Amino acid sequence: MLKNKMKSIVVRLKHGDLLKESILKICEKENIKAGVVVSSVGSLINAKIRNAGATKINRDLEIVSLNGTVSKNRVHLHICVSDNELKTYGGHLEKGSMINSTCELVIVVLDEYEFDKYFDDETGYNELLIKRIKEK
Repeated sequence: MLKNKMKSIVVRLKHGDLLKESILKICEKENIKAGVVVSSVGSLINAKIRNAGATKINRDLEIVSLNGTVSKNRVHLHICVSDNELKTYGGHLEKGSMINSTCELVIVVLDEYEFDKYFDDETGYNELLIKRIKEK
């Protein structure tokens, strides 16, 4: 049986921190080559979410869900937020989304992989490049 210890990064972001930018800084500081956001609980003052266009929501929002792949090379996250009427909005998290009171964040590091990006002519976007790192 192969036992695999998972490294996790647990942080609390504070009022005024920028969510996507903070996650990228954590990945750079911790030299995360591949990871996933497994939990995020908190709120935003405003959110910048990309769907077919770019949507900016300037009001208090509760983070309902945040997940995706992260590394020091790329951060690809989807977010769902709700407003005070419980109306929800979701899409790609963009830079500029600011924490309101807090964001409790858990990232699990996948040591056996490295995530990067490449431009895919078929989709027209930078897509996830998954590299398996050989066992040491």
